[in-house]
Amino acid sequence: MTRTRMLGAVLALSLPVLLAAGPARAAESPFGRWNTIDDKTGKVRSEVDVYEQGGKLFAKITALTEPTDEQGKPRTCTKCQGPDKNAPVVGLIIIKDLSRDGDRWKGGTVMDPEDGKVYKAEVWPEDGKLKVRGYLGPFYRTQTWTKAR
Repeated sequence: MTRTRMLGAVLALSLPVLLAAGPARAAESPFGRWNTIDDKTGKVRSEVDVYEQGGKLFAKITALTEPTDEQGKPRTCTKCQGPDKNAPVVGLIIIKDLSRDGDRWKGGTVMDPEDGKVYKAEVWPEDGKLKVRGYLGPFYRTQTWTKAR
């Protein structure tokens, strides 16, 4: 049997098995644009760009559904500390320095621009959505973000 015929026979035998298994599922990625959802109303509050920089995961607010306050001024992080104090919320980096740990990203922080508090963070994609968890000691809260269009 020639080499070409042998290769053809192997492909003929293995192709039905490969097709029956279905397409390989690509690992979900946390990177891209996501909508944050208000826990109480279920409505979109902001759009966030999750990106990788230097092998770490970061996230920046790129848009707000209510970008201005009652006086028509751009929303700022009045309760933030340090260099984020009074910074515009749009453009604020709210997730910083998460490192990959298996299918999750951990070891960094997430900041809530509403109250300026910073929490330990963990992020992972799940069923086409992004889970974002903030920890305060043994307690935690998880948000589910949806893909932005």
